[in-house]
Amino acid sequence: MRYNILVVEDQKDISDIVSKYLVKEGYSAYIANNGFEALECFNQHEFHLVLLDVMMPGINGFEVLRELRKISDVPVIMLTAKQEEVDRIKGFDIGADDYVVKPFSPRELMKRINVFLKRIYHETDEIKYNFKDLSLQTKSMKLIKGDKEVSITAAEYKLLFVLFKNKGQVLTREQLITLAYGDDYEGYDRNVDSYIKRIRQKIEDNPKRPEILITKYGAGYVFGGEEL
Repeated sequence: MRYNILVVEDQKDISDIVSKYLVKEGYSAYIANNGFEALECFNQHEFHLVLLDVMMPGINGFEVLRELRKISDVPVIMLTAKQEEVDRIKGFDIGADDYVVKPFSPRELMKRINVFLKRIYHETDEIKYNFKDLSLQTKSMKLIKGDKEVSITAAEYKLLFVLFKNKGQVLTREQLITLAYGDDYEGYDRNVDSYIKRIRQKIEDNPKRPEILITKYGAGYVFGGEEL
């Protein structure tokens, strides 16, 4: 399995070196230059590990980590020039899995990543996206509600994957089609409405009064309910 790793680093010389070593190790490397790019990129691809710099312009690594933990338990290794114990504790409290202090050896970082991925995934690439009592599992393509598996089709899984990763964002039919099924989708736009209806039957306590998958009339759909 080819693991996808997101490198979030505002220093180009560091991100370039790390990405080159990742590719050499057989990983797929994606680079985000700041926190906003990181969240956007994370919503567009499946990642098995995130290397996240702490000190960045705009929103810092701690804020990015908080947003990631709202939707995913993907492993996160923080990259930081700070060595204070309080910063490491803060990261762990938010949900970081490990820390690497700058300056670091790229070779040593690769060794740590190799061991980390092997320990975390145990020869599998399962990633879970969570919201309330719902859990979407990427390798097995399973939807869990509470402690029970909910039967879903491949088309429903693809749509749910996009909705989970874009929780709180209003998405039009066209955006859902492109993100879930690609530009070469040959079905009708209104098919999305049918998928949404079926998904609501499976995730909502009262499908006629949905609280999780909401229609924004004239705009599209938003996953996450009105609380966001």
